[in-house]
Amino acid sequence: MNKGILKILVCIAVLLTGCEDLIEPAIENNRQLDPSAYLPSDSRFPFGILLNGYNRIPTNSWSFNDVATDDAVSNDQNNGYLKMATGQWTANNNPASQWTNCFAGIQYLNIMLGEVNKVQWVTDPVANRLFTTRIKGEAYGLRALLMYHLLMTHAGKGTGGTMLGVPILLKPQTTSDNYNLPRASFDDCMKQIYLDLDSADVKLPLDYQNISLGQESLIPSKYGKVTLEQYNRAFGVTFSGLFTGRIAKAVRAQAALLAASPAFNNGNTNKWADAANYAANVLNLNGGLNAVTNNAASGLTWYSNTAELANIKDGANPPEILWRNNWGENRDLEQANFPPTLFGNGRINPTQNLVDAFPMLNGYPINNPNSEYNAADPYANRDPRLKMFILVNGAAAGVNNTTINTTANGTTNDALNKVATSTRTGYYLRKLLRQDVNLNPTSATNQRHYKPHIRYTEIALAYAEAANEAWGPNGMGSNTYSAYDIIRAVRRRAGVGTSNNDAYLESAKGNKETMRQLIRNERRLELCFEGFRFWDLRRWNAELTEPAKGVSIQNGVYTILPAVQDRVFRNYMKYGPIPYSEILKFSALEQNEGWN
Repeated sequence: MNKGILKILVCIAVLLTGCEDLIEPAIENNRQLDPSAYLPSDSRFPFGILLNGYNRIPTNSWSFNDVATDDAVSNDQNNGYLKMATGQWTANNNPASQWTNCFAGIQYLNIMLGEVNKVQWVTDPVANRLFTTRIKGEAYGLRALLMYHLLMTHAGKGTGGTMLGVPILLKPQTTSDNYNLPRASFDDCMKQIYLDLDSADVKLPLDYQNISLGQESLIPSKYGKVTLEQYNRAFGVTFSGLFTGRIAKAVRAQAALLAASPAFNNGNTNKWADAANYAANVLNLNGGLNAVTNNAASGLTWYSNTAELANIKDGANPPEILWRNNWGENRDLEQANFPPTLFGNGRINPTQNLVDAFPMLNGYPINNPNSEYNAADPYANRDPRLKMFILVNGAAAGVNNTTINTTANGTTNDALNKVATSTRTGYYLRKLLRQDVNLNPTSATNQRHYKPHIRYTEIALAYAEAANEAWGPNGMGSNTYSAYDIIRAVRRRAGVGTSNNDAYLESAKGNKETMRQLIRNERRLELCFEGFRFWDLRRWNAELTEPAKGVSIQNGVYTILPAVQDRVFRNYMKYGPIPYSEILKFSALEQNEGWN
């Protein structure tokens, strides 16, 4: 979100407290809704209600839920996802819960939708109508987004086997309302998400941009007769970073993929076709297949493209990013995840499982006879993404290109299990980290970072998955590219299979099941450490108990550690629980099957 919006947040905080309250609390310090005060001079307060919806977007920060999967472990024994993975996940102890957060956000958004028509945002009546329209669109879009996250984290089969979603709340809850509401069906929740996204799409511009004199024809006709000044005032570049029509289309694609997935779908291929078409609609706004191929230079390393990051403006997006939070200059990720010799805490340790998922440079999986994989030199001639995303033994890192030694008998604290902050798997995280950050206390430096909400690569992989299920590897439906085309572009961008026309992909494109596994693996690699793996395994009905493996390297010998950490999940844990406290309070709420 851009700096202007953050400044508004500060202003709201000052407005709500006042100087006297800093010394002695007021008798009643809760600001009440007061339509008589919704004047342009005080419109920051109702806008602050809307900002509560933005502040509760679950993807605002990194979850690193990979720690509860076969992709990573953590040396932080207090990590919530580590506790989940090792048998401590319960309905009253759920670090992944979004129930309170998302329903609180929906309450704020429903308040905003109830009050927005009463607010005079600006004195110009036409511009005021445009502001009202825009803010309604934002609220509908954010409500859909929060509902999507509620379904991802809490939808599941009730004790009777019915696929349930969550209660649908379309107006603010007051103290006199009935809070004891049943869960709506999963399908009804999806219908509400689509309705809200329809409302957002029709009210919002595709993107926020200023329209110049002489380009009045670019003003969307849906806004009626407005001047350039009025349009730019309500929908101009100032508001970049807020919810848009483009984002609404992307959220629709995300939600549709969830609904089409095996854990939530009874085999209806129409749902897969819908998911593919919705993803294609987003990609086509960015050049279709070229959304992958045209940003090859930045699509893989969007988090560390120095020049791109240095020049990024508030609200603007690099080519790979559809929506993101605001950039910040810090060293938090590096402090948490750099190896100890670089003054980091080495928190997230990729597993051998994930390392083995990267193919060879020629595109073959390492267990394929044609791969030419050498277990005695396991990192040679591998998919270039391996060393981009994972810090392996002998690789260089940090501002001084320090060689990192993760061997079992290494002499530094980077060695396997040397100290509390050492790697537990033989690997350290590299993805997301800027190697030009210096953590040395005598010369520490920060660098720019941002967190994507949605990347085009995510949407491309969603298309590939859905298109393959709907029409097979080479089918296109009404689109102009197939699942095969997307995966070929993704792998070529990474430099995989370029020397042999990606013979493995060519052999896979004739089989839907083989292509499914390849697509899932590409999603695993491209989106690793971005918060997808935990939920992907669940929506696929995939194996959840694969132990996290590591490697012990000593005197040049690589020994696989078969169970650095076990993964303790029951079958019913493919669906997250309804919070136990809510089940105790409200008899109408039905818990997901298996959870107490």
